[in-house]
Parts: sequence; structure tokens; C-alpha cells
Amino acid sequence: MVTQHPACPQCAVPPGLYTGGVLPRDRPPPRSFQPRRRRLSPTREAAYRSQREHWVLAADGSALDLEAMFAGLPVILDIGFGGGESVVQMAADQPQEAIIGVEVHTPGVAHVLAAIEDQGWTHVRVVEDDVLALFARLPAATLAGVRVWFPDPWPKRRQQHRRLLRAEVIAILADLLREGGTLHVATDDGDYARSVEALVAAEPRLAGGVVPRPEWRPLTRYERRALAAGRAAVDLVYTRVRG
Repeated sequence: MVTQHPACPQCAVPPGLYTGGVLPRDRPPPRSFQPRRRRLSPTREAAYRSQREHWVLAADGSALDLEAMFAGLPVILDIGFGGGESVVQMAADQPQEAIIGVEVHTPGVAHVLAAIEDQGWTHVRVVEDDVLALFARLPAATLAGVRVWFPDPWPKRRQQHRRLLRAEVIAILADLLREGGTLHVATDDGDYARSVEALVAAEPRLAGGVVPRPEWRPLTRYERRALAAGRAAVDLVYTRVRG
């Protein structure tokens, strides 16, 4: 039996609107990403469209039965996986964990879908939409982990309201994580790291902070470029505690 999100008893809301009283209901929340739906080659486009039918979840709809979907595996929500290499590596390295990856970058989605087909994986699904629209489909206290690696930092002051990790979203992630689950953030933007630290400090259900870079975290093309530019990543890991 699926337990619906307590703040969303119907779990059927318009995309981009969360009705639990945390995100605004009178207007869509600001996008935390810039759409990047690039064209694919005809061959990749045909494969992508075929694979989407099997492995892409709609962001809106009724509550997801994660237990049935992934045969009881612990579920990780991977938000904004970019080119997809980190999801593919983590899916290969840790097949004992299921992954729901969320991304709007078409080539990245196509890369993950191709890997699912090539490897015969059943423990990976993709949502090609805004994660804010997905929250209402996720039952409370069911996620083993949330990964937010290198979200758009929106560095200009007038843009910072667009950052994904703001107070209301962190509260929702705390709702969705089961006790002992983890929120893992990685960013090469020092101001964003400090912002996350301050915001999570105000959420009593999450405990943790800055940790050394985990050796198991994939080194993506984006992070290599950041390192080449002199920007080292900051990793922050928080555990969902009783509350």
C-alpha cells in the first residue's frame, strides 16, 4: 500500500505547483534551471523516443509505489544529473540502490536511457521535468537519499531566488527522506555552499555539514572544468534524524 504525502492527500497537482502549503500555491515557483532541450541525431532521437516509453516517469500523477517499482531497493533521488555520467556510474557501481534521476537536458537524458537499455537495468528511472512537479508523487519518508550535485548556482544576487535549494525545498526533502536517509549536496560555488549550510541549520530534521570529497562520487566533465578553473567542490552531507 502506498502512503501518500501527508501534505498532498490527492497527489495529483498541476506540474510545477506543490499544494502542501510549503511552496506558493498562487503562482508557479521560479525555475531553478535553464531548459536545454538540444536536438539529437536522427538515430539517437529514434532510440530516445522509444526508450522514453519504458523508463521515463511523468512528473505529475498519483503517488508512486516505489516499493513495487524497485522490488524493495532503497531509492535515491538524483536531482539535475546533467550529462548523465554520474547516474550511469552510480547505477553500475551500486546496483543495490535504485535511482530516480531528474533532468531536462535532452542529451543527458538520452545518455542515461541508452545505458538503461544497454545494461538491462531495472533499477533506474528518469523524470524529464522540473523536480518541483515531482514532489507530490513521492510518498513521505521513503527516500534513502537525495543527491544534488552541482546545481545551477545562479550567482547574481537578483537571480538567487531561483536556486533550487531554498528553505521550502529543503523542508520538502526532509519530509521525503526516511530516518537515516541522506541529503548530499556538491557545489563548486562557495556562496551556494554557505547558503546551504545556513538553510539546513534551520531544519532540525537534518544533521551534518561539510565532509571531505567522497572517493566514490564520480568526477564529471563539469567538475573537471571547475577544477581546471581553480574551483574545488564542497561536499555537504546531512542525515535525516528523528523529528
